[in-house]
Formats: sequence, C-alpha cells, structure tokens
Amino acid sequence: MVVSPKITKIEVTTFEHQLENVGKDYNTFNTVYEKGGALTQRGTVLQIHTDMGITGEYPGVGGPALAQIQHASEYLIGKDALEREKIYQDLKRGLRHWDMTGIGPIDICLWDIAGKLFDAPLYRLLGGTRKPLPAYASTLHGDENGGLSTPEQFADFAEQCYEMGYKSFKIHGWGLGGQRIQREIDNVLNMGQRVGDRMNLLIDPACEYENFAQALAVGRACDEANFFWYEDPYKDGGVSQFAHKKLRQMIKTPILQTEHIRFLEQHVDFIVAESTDYVRAGAHEDGGITGTMKIAAATEGFGLDVELHGPGPVHRHIMSSIRNTNFFELGLVHPLVKSTRSPFYGGGYNDDLDGIDSDGNVFAPEGPGIGVPLDWDWINAHKVDGGILAEA
Repeated sequence: MVVSPKITKIEVTTFEHQLENVGKDYNTFNTVYEKGGALTQRGTVLQIHTDMGITGEYPGVGGPALAQIQHASEYLIGKDALEREKIYQDLKRGLRHWDMTGIGPIDICLWDIAGKLFDAPLYRLLGGTRKPLPAYASTLHGDENGGLSTPEQFADFAEQCYEMGYKSFKIHGWGLGGQRIQREIDNVLNMGQRVGDRMNLLIDPACEYENFAQALAVGRACDEANFFWYEDPYKDGGVSQFAHKKLRQMIKTPILQTEHIRFLEQHVDFIVAESTDYVRAGAHEDGGITGTMKIAAATEGFGLDVELHGPGPVHRHIMSSIRNTNFFELGLVHPLVKSTRSPFYGGGYNDDLDGIDSDGNVFAPEGPGIGVPLDWDWINAHKVDGGILAEA
C-alpha cells in the first residue's frame, strides 16, 4: 500500500538575473538583441513540501501565476499530493475569475512529488519512453540593432542552425511588423529560397499584424515559400475563432493557434470551430501536466497534432509520452546572444542554442520527477524575495 504524502508547506523564492546583450523593442514587450544591453529577468521557484520529506519544485513562476498560487496556498495545506485530478478540478473552479495560470506550477510540483516518491522520471509515470525529440530554433524577435534586422540576417542564422543540426526554424518577426509588412513578406520569401528545401519553416508574428489584409498577405507568402505552419498573426491576441477560420479558408499553410486561450474546454471549442490546424498547449499555461495531457488526448481524438509552447524539461517529458506532436521549441535563440534564460537548472541541462545533439534532437531527463536538479547555490545568490505562503 502506498502511503500518500500530505502537503505541509507552500514556499516561494524569487530571484533576479541580468541577461547580456538583450533589451526590449519599441513597445517594451518583445525581447530583442541589443549589443551591450543588460535586461533584468525576474523569476520565482515554487516549492510544495510534504510530510514525507519529499518536495516538489518548479522554477517557472511568473507574476500573475504567483498571485494565484498565493490565493490557493491555504487550500493546498493538508491535501494528498497524489490527488492531482481532484486538486486540478478544485483549482479550476476556485481560480475561475482569473486566467488560472497559477494551476500549472502547482500541478507540475505535484507530479514532481509523485516522480520522486516512485523514483521514476515523469515520462515513465505518463507511460512514455525516452526518445529523440526534434527541436526547432525559435528566434528572438527581429531587431533594429544589427542582430536580426534584415531578411538576409534571418536566413544567415537559419543556415547556421542547419549546420548545427536543426531541421526546423521559427521566425519571430519585428515589433513593427504591422507598419512594415513588406519586410515580413520579404523575410518569408527569402527564407523559403535560402533554406526551404532543407528545413521546416515556421513563423510566429506574435499578434503584431494590424488587420486581415496583412495577415492574408503574409499567409500567401507562406504558401509560396511552403511554410510548415503560421502562428498568431492577428492583433486579436490569438483568440478569435471566426477570424482564424476565415484565414484558414483563404491560405494553404496550416495555422497553429490556441497559445492564448486556456485549458481543455477552450481548446476543444477552437478545434470544433475549425479555427486551427495544429493545436498549441503549454504545461505552465494550461493546467500543468494534468491539463496538457487532457488537451493532447482531445487533440489526438480529432486527428490533429499538439505543439508545446516553449522549452523546459517538463515539455520534454510530455513530448516523450504522446504520439501526436512534432517539434520541441528551443528558444528563444539568437546568433549574438549566449542565453535568454536564467541558469537555475543544474546537472548540465541546456535549453540554449547549443542544447541539441548533432541530429538536432533533445531528450527527456532520466532523474526522478522532473529529473533536473535546481542550482540552489545560484538561486540563493540571486534571491531578492521569498517566504512561506502557507504552512500546516
């Protein structure tokens, strides 16, 4: 009989770290290359402690999620840490007035506890097998600073990535994409000419385009250049089912949506409305591993593929456990930026540009739970805040 660990304490540790040669573009939302720049990055580690001495840890907590975790912390005290489904359902209701992003880190910590309890990596608990996961190079946004400032520089970087082993490459265009739409079109067409015969090409305008005409024009360029997918063009924020269904009817390139909606039900509604081809999900946004596996299974039922948003060991475990997926998003990367991530993981874990093998693949970690140790010496050296949110 398995003795269930009970949750005894919720703790957070917030750190700050400066990224080198990185800054912000004109609207302060997009991260871009900036020679000599130093961008302060802030993050929080969530720890869920149990009465068995097993602690679940996850370092990917952002501001809105942290507020929701604090709101939910008293509820968690005394709960059976293995009752992930009940906790998932209770938190969905309890946080229904918010975006519910706080559920993801909590659920991931609970899975980490289970993996450590049973001494197994998460992909094993999910019924998966360790296998090569093809990665795509997901770029920083285009800049005006001489890094990725022209279509030629994007294509040069794609060539570099191909030589490293990448078989797939994703463009994040310029922050002024809607005002300079011809540059976006030129970038797509040039990329197709330069590397389209060797690489899967993807584009994510990150909801920068001003109107339907611009979204359609870039979509038709993607058709000409034979892009693998086209993601989030509109300034609707990626949520309009009608708009994306209309776009699908007028272009050949498959579109990838649902990054900016949340949880199983909204994803299924988007699929049923025929508003996307590939389905986007993320453990940190869509209810953790529990929520993402629900989306993956529903997507498989419709005969579609699910693509996970962003890197991290948790997504490597999920990808190793499902059939209907294609690429691991490795990024954000840039030819002149060493890293866009805080180095809170130890054990040699690497989600930077050189984190692939010679065939362009990554693999799930093999340690228990998430399987990658946190570098607590580094975290504590960069600690700026933290404390106990709730305790038995």
